[in-house]
Amino acid sequence: MGKMHEGKVALITGGSSGLGLSTAIDLAMEGAKIAIVGRRTSALDEAEKEIIAHAPDAEVLTISADVSSEEGVKKFVDETVKEYGRIDYFFNNAGIEGTQKSLLDYDMDDFREVININLLGVAYGLKAVLEVMVKQGSGSIVNSSSVGGLRGVVNQSPYVASKHAVAGMTKNMAAEYGKLGIRINAIAPGAIKTPMVAEAFKKMNPADPEGAEAAFAANNPTGRLGLPFEVAYVVSFLFSDKASYVNGQIIAIDGGQANQY
Repeated sequence: MGKMHEGKVALITGGSSGLGLSTAIDLAMEGAKIAIVGRRTSALDEAEKEIIAHAPDAEVLTISADVSSEEGVKKFVDETVKEYGRIDYFFNNAGIEGTQKSLLDYDMDDFREVININLLGVAYGLKAVLEVMVKQGSGSIVNSSSVGGLRGVVNQSPYVASKHAVAGMTKNMAAEYGKLGIRINAIAPGAIKTPMVAEAFKKMNPADPEGAEAAFAANNPTGRLGLPFEVAYVVSFLFSDKASYVNGQIIAIDGGQANQY
């Protein structure tokens, strides 16, 4: 049997760690050619090694860029097309949490940074990649929203605002581009064991981050945090032809937590 993503080209932002890296590994193992974008070249180099360790024959392009720069985004999209000739999948995943503070205490420069990366960065990515996919007449995009795009999260106003906006844009883009052979969905991960989530538990309780994590996990219907590969498999499915009639959806990957009162 052939691999699920044989010969496909996948572009992934936030690809040097966490969900982006896990998804890159899964797609590479399934035969896709990979372009990963991140801010730090050292982290990208490490990520490339990890992808190759799991998929020795994989083609991997690493690009250092800042998604909050429209020029930077256009450049990494152009570089991917130059290298591989097309873009079949786009995991529009780069994002930051920002600081954990109530709105009255929030520094507005910090607020803007979250919006610049999590919302404008996603919009720049959509615009640049959609131009490529419209010409191709095909493509599949997965945006990273969050359970913070489905409900409130205390002390995370800009993060929650940006992730709700990503969910809204996903619905809109799906309605606008579905007829052109392009599907656009989003994932809404809960607490997944990534470096960003580990950092969030440190902010919640600097004295005992493990305790904060354990208390959080205890409240989940599954009694645990999610693992990055559990998200990667869903993204991989959404990209695939097996999800050919799934469009404009926000898929929660959170063990059922967002449904609880």
